[in-house]
Amino acid sequence: MIEAQNVTKAYGETCVVDGITVTLPKGGITAIIGPNGAGKSTFLSMVSRLMSMDKGTVSVDGLDVTKTPSDVLAQRLSILRQDNHMTARLTVRDLVSFGRYPYSKGRLTPEDQVHIEKALGYLSLTDLSDRFLDELSGGQRQRAFVAMVLCQDTDYVLLDEPLNNLDLRHAVGMMKQLRRAARELEKTVVIVLHDINFASVYADHIVCMKNGKLAHEGAPESIITSDVLSSIYETPVRVELVEGRRIGIYYE
Repeated sequence: MIEAQNVTKAYGETCVVDGITVTLPKGGITAIIGPNGAGKSTFLSMVSRLMSMDKGTVSVDGLDVTKTPSDVLAQRLSILRQDNHMTARLTVRDLVSFGRYPYSKGRLTPEDQVHIEKALGYLSLTDLSDRFLDELSGGQRQRAFVAMVLCQDTDYVLLDEPLNNLDLRHAVGMMKQLRRAARELEKTVVIVLHDINFASVYADHIVCMKNGKLAHEGAPESIITSDVLSSIYETPVRVELVEGRRIGIYYE
């Protein structure tokens, strides 16, 4: 599991993550939701050591992320950021193979090739594997970046807004693949989402942030309620249930 204790980040006098203490359970999908400016991406960046903390600690299965050697941590935890830009002209296969760097240091082995092919197949990219990234749609490129992260074969997969640039069909497909990866490959997926409908349907655990603080956490049935969502987003939200099953989330 991932344990964060009093994690804090400020820029000048503005505190963007304010003393977050939370345990992200091992296994399944944990969704981090909240309004713009809640500190979701900043928190995820500190968990993955992409950004330093002003205060606090983060451990992954007992390993302190600030003290664990990079090559060791990279075999336990991988992350996909929002701002994925490649200046080099790469094929999809080239990009996905980068996920094996913590293991092969650039010298791909037969085992690495197996992981590459598996990741390409998992995201339905095999037929596009020899295409250059700049020849793909935004959604296809996003799937290639997610495949790279899965190819890293870590226990923990952190994804910051992976549904960006995806239309509804591909967003649903992506979430189904992540759900499948969590179940079949025994991955722990932590994902920042803006769409609370996707969090409602696919997450096993939901963390709500607001104004840099932890506001709520728990199972979807305790978070996806009219009262909680209305307080988080500061707008009336109505969640309709039929026999205990959510059939719609409406903004009034």
